[in-house]
Amino acid sequence: MKKNIIIYGLIAGIVVSILMLFTVNYISHCEGNVDYDTSMLIGYASMLIAFSLVFVGIRNYRDKYNGGVISFGKAFKTGIIMVLIASTIYVIAWLIDYFFFIPDFAEKYSAHTLDKLKASGASPAEIDKQTKEMASFARMLKNPLFNAMMTYAEILPVGLIVTIISSLILKRKTAKIKQEENMKNWQE
Repeated sequence: MKKNIIIYGLIAGIVVSILMLFTVNYISHCEGNVDYDTSMLIGYASMLIAFSLVFVGIRNYRDKYNGGVISFGKAFKTGIIMVLIASTIYVIAWLIDYFFFIPDFAEKYSAHTLDKLKASGASPAEIDKQTKEMASFARMLKNPLFNAMMTYAEILPVGLIVTIISSLILKRKTAKIKQEENMKNWQE
């Protein structure tokens, strides 16, 4: 079981990290208008793609190592450990990228957000308030622990949802398997 969890967790973590690094570095090195909203959607889509391996990992464990049977609790435990492994790899990749390769990311994002706010016709008071909030958030992101917690808060909810859905779909009790086997035997 441990090998199955580790392998699928590592693969999911590598997939989501590579997609995130590609997207963030592309945005960070782009001059001019960057569509942060689209990149955010791409980021969450990549999380869903990577976390599809949680479904595959739970199913693989159920079918190959657990005799085709798994409870919701066991499926959830298996999936959430995979999610924690993948999320940790994602957080480590983000921290390395942020602190060593794109330390000005928060400033660029803040400038983009403030430009968008100005273009929308916001009042000077609203712009000033947002400027202070963005500067404060950028300062907080300089703290690696805070940055890591914010990054976990970004990815873990997606993994939790995928784990719950996968566990509900894949749970299978012994009686149900016997019933399916009986149906196969009867049809033959």
